Amino acid sequence: MTAPLIAPLIPPRARPGGREHARTGTARRLPVAAAPEVPALPDDVRYGFGRMDESGRVADRAMTSVLGWQQGDRLTLTASAGVVIARREPGGMVTMPTKPYLVIPAALRRRCGLRPGDRVLLAVFPALDALAAYSFAVVDQALRAHAPLPGEGRRP
Repeated sequence: MTAPLIAPLIPPRARPGGREHARTGTARRLPVAAAPEVPALPDDVRYGFGRMDESGRVADRAMTSVLGWQQGDRLTLTASAGVVIARREPGGMVTMPTKPYLVIPAALRRRCGLRPGDRVLLAVFPALDALAAYSFAVVDQALRAHAPLPGEGRRP
């Protein structure tokens, strides 16, 4: 015994006695929130990340290649409040090694609070022939000063 086949039900294109879906007049648009303008990244700086090892080395081949620093170049390093700045100068106290990394002396690491394993934000300024290594504590302070998180500053 076979059951009789049921024909498919396909609705008609237009409803009998109804209107088509044509619109009359203009449609009202919903309001859209205006997004704040995001500042453009400056052309005079390049950013990267590095990790400090036990010897104070921070490696990022892309950052040193932007500056064109090579083995034997002399660098002057200065530090203050979590930032180490390296500049290529003929009378510099540090020599660029064979491999493309920056060596931050122990005294500067202590002054900046940098420890082995710490990650740093690297900023290269080609026009100044300089590289800056920012500790994440400094980056965190800058971010919080720029746009504090909701409820920040209130502790239970």
